[in-house]
Amino acid sequence: MINLLIVEDNDKLRPALRQGLEAIGEVRVVGACASGEEAIKLVETPGVMPGEDAGSLIQAILMDVQLAGAMNGIEAAVAIRREFPRMPVVFYSIQDDDAYFRAFRRAGILSHYAYVRKSNYLLPSMITPLLRDAVAGRSFIDPEIESRVHEVRIKDEQSPMALLEPHEQLVARMLAQGLNNEQIAARMGLRDKRAVSRINGMIYAAWGLGDSTTDEKVARTRAVLIVHAERLISWDTDGIPRILNERDEWMPYGV
Repeated sequence: MINLLIVEDNDKLRPALRQGLEAIGEVRVVGACASGEEAIKLVETPGVMPGEDAGSLIQAILMDVQLAGAMNGIEAAVAIRREFPRMPVVFYSIQDDDAYFRAFRRAGILSHYAYVRKSNYLLPSMITPLLRDAVAGRSFIDPEIESRVHEVRIKDEQSPMALLEPHEQLVARMLAQGLNNEQIAARMGLRDKRAVSRINGMIYAAWGLGDSTTDEKVARTRAVLIVHAERLISWDTDGIPRILNERDEWMPYGV
Protein backbone atom coordinates (compact mmCIF):
# COMPACT_ATOMS: atom_id res chain seq x y z
CA MET A 1 0.00 0.00 0.00
CA ILE A 2 1.41 3.38 -1.06
CA ASN A 3 0.71 6.33 1.24
CA LEU A 4 -0.03 9.14 -1.19
CA LEU A 5 -0.34 12.92 -1.14
CA ILE A 6 -2.49 14.38 -3.93
CA VAL A 7 -1.69 17.94 -5.01
CA GLU A 8 -4.40 19.14 -7.41
CA ASP A 9 -6.05 22.56 -7.56
CA ASN A 10 -9.26 21.38 -9.23
CA ASP A 11 -11.72 21.00 -6.35
CA LYS A 12 -13.83 18.47 -8.27
CA LEU A 13 -10.99 16.39 -9.64
CA ARG A 14 -9.12 16.12 -6.34
CA PRO A 15 -11.76 14.00 -4.49
CA ALA A 16 -12.45 12.02 -7.66
CA LEU A 17 -8.78 11.08 -7.90
CA ARG A 18 -8.76 10.11 -4.26
CA GLN A 19 -11.78 7.87 -4.63
CA GLY A 20 -10.58 6.28 -7.84
CA LEU A 21 -7.05 5.57 -6.64
CA GLU A 22 -8.16 4.14 -3.31
CA ALA A 23 -10.72 1.90 -5.05
CA ILE A 24 -7.88 0.05 -6.78
CA GLY A 25 -6.57 -1.07 -3.41
CA GLU A 26 -2.89 -0.19 -3.84
CA VAL A 27 -3.03 3.42 -2.64
CA ARG A 28 -4.00 5.08 0.62
CA VAL A 29 -4.47 8.84 0.25
CA VAL A 30 -3.12 10.42 3.43
CA GLY A 31 -3.42 14.03 2.32
CA ALA A 32 -4.76 16.27 -0.44
CA CYS A 33 -4.25 19.95 -1.17
CA ALA A 34 -4.45 22.55 -3.91
CA SER A 35 -1.05 24.30 -3.85
CA GLY A 36 2.64 23.60 -3.72
CA GLU A 37 2.96 25.67 -0.56
CA GLU A 38 0.37 23.49 1.17
CA ALA A 39 2.10 20.34 -0.07
CA ILE A 40 5.41 21.43 1.46
CA LYS A 41 3.71 22.05 4.81
CA LEU A 42 1.97 18.67 4.73
CA VAL A 43 5.21 16.84 4.01
CA GLU A 44 7.33 18.77 6.48
CA THR A 45 4.90 19.27 9.36
CA PRO A 46 5.08 16.56 12.06
CA GLY A 47 2.08 15.08 13.79
CA VAL A 48 0.01 13.85 10.87
CA MET A 49 -0.31 10.49 12.58
CA PRO A 50 0.57 9.60 16.19
CA GLY A 51 4.24 8.78 16.47
CA GLU A 52 5.01 9.65 12.84
CA ASP A 53 6.05 12.76 10.99
CA ALA A 54 4.55 13.66 7.63
CA GLY A 55 7.71 12.84 5.75
CA SER A 56 7.78 9.24 6.95
CA LEU A 57 4.06 8.86 6.35
CA ILE A 58 3.90 10.15 2.79
CA GLN A 59 5.57 7.70 0.41
CA ALA A 60 4.71 9.34 -2.90
CA ILE A 61 3.11 12.47 -4.35
CA LEU A 62 0.72 12.83 -7.27
CA MET A 63 1.36 16.40 -8.36
CA ASP A 64 -0.37 18.55 -10.95
CA VAL A 65 2.11 20.91 -12.60
CA GLN A 66 -0.21 23.91 -12.68
CA LEU A 67 -1.36 24.70 -9.15
CA ALA A 68 -3.02 27.36 -7.08
CA GLY A 69 -0.49 29.58 -5.31
CA ALA A 70 2.82 31.01 -6.44
CA MET A 71 4.68 27.73 -6.99
CA ASN A 72 4.14 25.27 -9.78
CA GLY A 73 4.26 21.55 -9.07
CA ILE A 74 7.83 21.10 -10.22
CA GLU A 75 9.07 23.92 -7.99
CA ALA A 76 7.18 22.40 -5.06
CA ALA A 77 8.68 18.97 -5.71
CA VAL A 78 12.19 20.42 -5.83
CA ALA A 79 11.60 22.17 -2.49
CA ILE A 80 10.26 18.96 -0.93
CA ARG A 81 13.17 16.91 -2.22
CA ARG A 82 15.64 19.21 -0.49
CA GLU A 83 14.35 17.89 2.84
CA PHE A 84 13.28 14.44 1.64
CA PRO A 85 15.72 13.43 -1.11
CA ARG A 86 14.19 11.70 -4.12
CA MET A 87 10.69 11.73 -2.71
CA PRO A 88 8.73 9.82 -5.40
CA VAL A 89 6.60 12.20 -7.48
CA VAL A 90 4.29 11.60 -10.39
CA PHE A 91 3.72 14.85 -12.27
CA TYR A 92 0.78 15.16 -14.59
CA SER A 93 -0.34 18.13 -16.62
CA ILE A 94 -2.68 19.28 -19.34
CA GLN A 95 -0.63 22.44 -19.88
CA ASP A 96 1.67 22.83 -22.89
CA ASP A 97 3.67 25.76 -21.57
CA ASP A 98 7.40 26.21 -22.20
CA ALA A 99 7.80 27.56 -18.67
CA TYR A 100 6.86 24.20 -17.13
CA PHE A 101 9.11 22.19 -19.42
CA ARG A 102 11.91 24.66 -18.71
CA ALA A 103 11.34 24.31 -14.95
CA PHE A 104 11.47 20.53 -15.24
CA ARG A 105 14.67 20.60 -17.29
CA ARG A 106 16.38 22.95 -14.86
CA ALA A 107 15.22 20.93 -11.84
CA GLY A 108 17.57 18.10 -12.81
CA ILE A 109 15.20 15.39 -11.53
CA LEU A 110 16.78 12.03 -12.37
CA SER A 111 14.84 9.24 -10.67
CA HIS A 112 11.81 8.35 -8.53
CA TYR A 113 9.48 10.24 -10.82
CA ALA A 114 7.10 10.16 -13.76
CA TYR A 115 5.92 13.08 -15.88
CA VAL A 116 2.87 12.47 -18.06
CA ARG A 117 0.08 14.26 -19.85
CA LYS A 118 -3.32 14.08 -18.18
CA SER A 119 -4.89 13.29 -21.53
CA ASN A 120 -2.71 10.19 -21.90
CA TYR A 121 -3.19 8.94 -18.33
CA LEU A 122 -6.79 9.68 -17.47
CA LEU A 123 -7.63 6.66 -15.32
CA PRO A 124 -6.47 5.84 -11.79
CA SER A 125 -5.55 2.37 -13.07
CA MET A 126 -3.03 4.05 -15.37
CA ILE A 127 -1.60 6.27 -12.63
CA THR A 128 -1.06 3.51 -10.06
CA PRO A 129 1.74 1.72 -12.01
CA LEU A 130 3.52 5.08 -12.37
CA LEU A 131 3.35 5.58 -8.60
CA ARG A 132 4.61 2.08 -8.00
CA ASP A 133 7.57 2.57 -10.36
CA ALA A 134 8.43 5.96 -8.86
CA VAL A 135 8.50 4.45 -5.36
CA ALA A 136 10.80 1.72 -6.71
CA GLY A 137 13.21 4.41 -7.95
CA ARG A 138 12.43 4.22 -11.63
CA SER A 139 11.73 7.15 -13.92
CA PHE A 140 9.34 7.68 -16.79
CA ILE A 141 8.54 10.64 -19.02
CA ASP A 142 5.70 10.71 -21.50
CA PRO A 143 7.29 10.74 -25.00
CA GLU A 144 5.23 13.82 -25.93
CA ILE A 145 6.57 15.69 -22.90
CA GLU A 146 10.11 14.46 -23.48
CA SER A 147 9.93 15.87 -27.00
CA ARG A 148 8.73 19.24 -25.69
CA VAL A 149 11.44 19.33 -23.00
CA HIS A 150 14.04 18.69 -25.70
CA GLU A 151 12.47 21.38 -27.88
CA VAL A 152 12.71 23.89 -25.04
CA ARG A 153 16.34 22.91 -24.40
CA ILE A 154 17.21 23.52 -28.05
CA LYS A 155 15.34 26.81 -27.99
CA ASP A 156 17.17 27.95 -24.86
CA GLU A 157 20.58 26.87 -26.10
CA GLN A 158 20.01 28.66 -29.39
CA SER A 159 18.56 31.79 -27.81
CA PRO A 160 20.73 34.62 -29.10
CA MET A 161 19.79 36.94 -26.23
CA ALA A 162 21.17 34.42 -23.71
CA LEU A 163 24.63 35.18 -25.11
CA LEU A 164 24.37 38.91 -24.43
CA GLU A 165 24.62 41.03 -21.30
CA PRO A 166 21.50 43.06 -20.39
CA HIS A 167 22.64 46.35 -21.96
CA GLU A 168 23.68 44.45 -25.10
CA GLN A 169 20.23 42.85 -25.28
CA LEU A 170 18.69 46.32 -25.09
CA VAL A 171 20.85 47.62 -27.92
CA ALA A 172 20.12 44.54 -30.05
CA ARG A 173 16.38 45.13 -29.71
CA MET A 174 16.78 48.77 -30.70
CA LEU A 175 18.87 47.75 -33.71
CA ALA A 176 15.96 45.55 -34.75
CA GLN A 177 13.63 48.55 -34.44
CA GLY A 178 15.73 50.39 -37.02
CA LEU A 179 17.30 52.95 -34.66
CA ASN A 180 20.70 54.37 -35.59
CA ASN A 181 23.61 54.69 -33.16
CA GLU A 182 22.81 58.29 -32.22
CA GLN A 183 19.19 57.43 -31.43
CA ILE A 184 20.25 54.39 -29.39
CA ALA A 185 22.78 56.46 -27.45
CA ALA A 186 20.12 59.07 -26.68
CA ARG A 187 17.64 56.49 -25.44
CA MET A 188 20.26 54.85 -23.24
CA GLY A 189 21.56 58.16 -21.93
CA LEU A 190 25.06 57.56 -23.30
CA ARG A 191 27.30 60.59 -23.73
CA ASP A 192 29.10 59.26 -26.79
CA LYS A 193 27.48 57.37 -29.66
CA ARG A 194 30.79 55.54 -30.13
CA ALA A 195 29.82 53.52 -27.04
CA VAL A 196 26.99 52.06 -29.12
CA SER A 197 29.49 51.04 -31.80
CA ARG A 198 31.52 49.24 -29.15
CA ILE A 199 28.38 47.47 -27.86
CA ASN A 200 27.46 46.55 -31.43
CA GLY A 201 30.87 44.96 -31.77
CA MET A 202 30.24 42.83 -28.68
CA ILE A 203 26.89 41.71 -30.12
CA TYR A 204 28.44 40.80 -33.47
CA ALA A 205 31.20 38.83 -31.76
CA ALA A 206 28.78 36.93 -29.50
CA TRP A 207 26.62 35.97 -32.48
CA GLY A 208 29.48 35.03 -34.77
CA LEU A 209 29.03 38.08 -36.99
CA GLY A 210 32.38 39.69 -36.22
CA ASP A 211 34.31 38.13 -39.10
CA SER A 212 36.76 40.63 -40.52
CA THR A 213 35.46 39.91 -44.03
CA THR A 214 31.98 41.09 -43.02
CA ASP A 215 31.47 44.85 -43.02
CA GLU A 216 29.51 46.62 -40.30
CA LYS A 217 26.41 47.16 -42.43
CA VAL A 218 26.14 43.46 -43.25
CA ALA A 219 26.76 42.46 -39.63
CA ARG A 220 24.13 44.93 -38.46
CA THR A 221 21.56 43.59 -40.94
CA ARG A 222 22.28 40.02 -39.91
CA ALA A 223 21.98 40.95 -36.24
CA VAL A 224 18.54 42.39 -36.96
CA LEU A 225 17.52 39.14 -38.67
CA ILE A 226 18.69 37.14 -35.65
CA VAL A 227 16.66 39.30 -33.27
CA HIS A 228 13.51 38.83 -35.34
CA ALA A 229 14.12 35.08 -35.81
CA GLU A 230 14.76 34.64 -32.07
CA ARG A 231 17.43 32.06 -32.83
CA LEU A 232 21.04 32.00 -33.92
CA ILE A 233 21.68 32.07 -37.65
CA SER A 234 25.04 31.31 -39.24
CA TRP A 235 26.00 32.52 -42.71
CA ASP A 236 28.45 30.44 -44.75
CA THR A 237 31.07 31.87 -47.14
CA ASP A 238 28.46 31.99 -49.91
CA GLY A 239 26.14 34.06 -47.74
CA ILE A 240 23.65 31.21 -47.22
CA PRO A 241 21.96 31.38 -43.78
CA ARG A 242 21.82 28.19 -41.71
CA ILE A 243 20.24 27.19 -38.39
CA LEU A 244 20.64 24.20 -36.09
CA ASN A 245 17.96 21.51 -36.25
CA GLU A 246 16.94 19.19 -33.41
CA ARG A 247 19.86 16.87 -34.24
CA ASP A 248 22.32 19.76 -33.84
CA GLU A 249 22.95 19.84 -37.60
CA TRP A 250 23.29 23.12 -39.51
CA MET A 251 20.55 23.28 -42.12
CA PRO A 252 19.64 25.99 -44.67
CA TYR A 253 17.31 28.54 -43.08
CA GLY A 254 14.00 29.30 -44.73
CA VAL A 255 14.12 26.27 -47.08
